Amino acid sequence: MNPISNIWNHPQTSAAGVLIAVVTVAGVLSQQGVTLGTAGTSTVVTLVGALATALLGLLARDPGTSAPGSTAKLGVWLLILMLLPLPFQCGCSSTTVAQDLVNWTPALESAVATVDSTGALVDPADAPIFTAATLGFDAASNLLVAQAKAYLANPSASMLAQLQTQVVVLQQQVNTALLQTAKIVDPASMNHALAALQAVGTIVSAMLLLVQSVSTKAAVARMAAESSVKMATVRQYMDENKAANLIASHYGEPVERAWGQVGQSERDEDREGF
Repeated sequence: MNPISNIWNHPQTSAAGVLIAVVTVAGVLSQQGVTLGTAGTSTVVTLVGALATALLGLLARDPGTSAPGSTAKLGVWLLILMLLPLPFQCGCSSTTVAQDLVNWTPALESAVATVDSTGALVDPADAPIFTAATLGFDAASNLLVAQAKAYLANPSASMLAQLQTQVVVLQQQVNTALLQTAKIVDPASMNHALAALQAVGTIVSAMLLLVQSVSTKAAVARMAAESSVKMATVRQYMDENKAANLIASHYGEPVERAWGQVGQSERDEDREGF
């Protein structure tokens, strides 16, 4: 086979192959902590991978001179790329995970602060429900932030065990709060409350997956056993699009890819028993 003539005769497929390779390599480099420098608020590796994914998406939607079936095949490749593991789902080193956990802490603190201020937006008749539901968020999140930083400084088994316990504690508080918030009568108040809890829930879920990625199967099973309010029970109160936007913004990736990854994460957590 003549590679030059093959490229000439099948330019779209060849371009897709190059883009797929670029995204794959970028994903591996990101998982290993290789950045090649910064680009804006993200890294060069992340930017290159995001651009390649976006270009592949354009090829998949190109109705031009594609041979029959080629657009569908490219669409399948794009779906596969969308379902590639998020950075917090990979088998990363403890140091990489520890840094990623700490990177999430400012967003967690901001989201919890939003929950605190949301009480003023809730109808007075429903405010006690929301206040009671979110009681303890500040203490639990502060402890998780402190433990994440301690784990980064000393990624030991004992520090990891504390993280495993605390991330489940906060995740359970969020899940319970979602169930309680569903009892709010005023629709506007409920929307404000759920939006605030959504951000905290998405971040805690990301941190939970990070902790799982460096935990043994036995530890993950123990964490799941401690999760009495399962994610499937409260998923109806969560907005996947908002979760994807938050993930995409944090990791500097296309929201389409993050949306697919959020769905895959949900399926993984259900399988693990969370």
